[in-house]
Amino acid sequence: MASHPKVLALVLAGGEGKRLMPLTMDRAKPAVPFGGTFRLIDFVLSNLANAGFTKICVLTQYKSHSLDRHISVTWRMSNLLGDYVTPVPAQQRLGPRWYQGSGDAIFQSMNLIRDENPDYVVVFGADNIYRMDVSQMVDAHIDSGLGATIAGIRVPRSQASAFGVIDAGTDNKIISWLEKPADPPALPDSPDESFASMGNYVFTADALVEALSSDAARQDSRHDMGGDIIPAFVGSSDAQVYDFTHNTVPGATEKDRNYWRDVGTIDAYHEAHMDLVSVDPVFNLYNDEWPIWTHQAQKPGAKFVLEGRARDSIVSAGCIISGGYVEDSVVSPSVRIEKGADVDESVLLSGAKVGPGAVIKRAILDKNVVVEAGARLGIDHEADRARGCTVSESGIVVVPKGLTIHPS
Repeated sequence: MASHPKVLALVLAGGEGKRLMPLTMDRAKPAVPFGGTFRLIDFVLSNLANAGFTKICVLTQYKSHSLDRHISVTWRMSNLLGDYVTPVPAQQRLGPRWYQGSGDAIFQSMNLIRDENPDYVVVFGADNIYRMDVSQMVDAHIDSGLGATIAGIRVPRSQASAFGVIDAGTDNKIISWLEKPADPPALPDSPDESFASMGNYVFTADALVEALSSDAARQDSRHDMGGDIIPAFVGSSDAQVYDFTHNTVPGATEKDRNYWRDVGTIDAYHEAHMDLVSVDPVFNLYNDEWPIWTHQAQKPGAKFVLEGRARDSIVSAGCIISGGYVEDSVVSPSVRIEKGADVDESVLLSGAKVGPGAVIKRAILDKNVVVEAGARLGIDHEADRARGCTVSESGIVVVPKGLTIHPS
């Protein structure tokens, strides 16, 4: 294996996140808050930084102001050592057009690769919840001698049709790449499981540049990493799968080892929050050996007064629970919950206010939402829609940023 290879990390953060509306109404999907104090992009950036990869470009496009600001304020690396995390907006270097796909985003940003001249390029998505030591995947890629390595997570075959599926042999070399197949192929060592693509890739730099250049010349291409670039590597027998279950992260519990969640929908976003709050959480935010880094709000500690209580919940700094009751919920900084209010299985983003006697069930409140005294949210979905809220397939009520919920 090569010693101290030069690695450049590219994080794809330009998606619109339509399925997370209204949380993505005026922010990019990777900038959506998560877990009380984090943003979605903090997870991939923490995984890269903890693994020792600290030359990171974040390719942005839609509604990127809050994302750019978060990266600039939070992710400051040492200039002395030449490390950086930098947001790179769509630059239109190849003409007056937006990115035409994830592959085109990298092709239009080829100057980043030329300037850094890396041996290997890590290309990861920006909006999944997981821990991963990326250096182990890079080592596996280098040892393979192939052009591309794709991270695969084991999923039940019965659920694999919802994903891009990897069909690989016992040597991990990819035989075929299938987009949402009706009959997903089984794993060689597990007939009831299939490999789903995690959207995380490692490339030998020269091979990536050649593949992107060839793809850019094709008129019939969507210029998409999963739809075009990876199939090209598979077609030339130049790709392998990296089994995510082989990745070992310091401090991981038996329960949250190999945890990975795509939070691309409101229901998935809510479920991922519920994974955080039990006594023995499905995903443990409190792993100090592999921390998730972010900018912490400079607020006093959470305060509980007038018999205010919280059970199986995360309550962030600056919150005041003044006689209210919170259960199975995640409460972000500077939230106020008044006397007699009942908050259950909900996610409250920064600055939300819940008035006396209000009831909130299975809801997501965006920043600075006000729920007035006596209002009921998540009880009558038709009434919630009439107030301007969104209701997901499973009945999660989402209140857009800054909306006031009046009593019926």
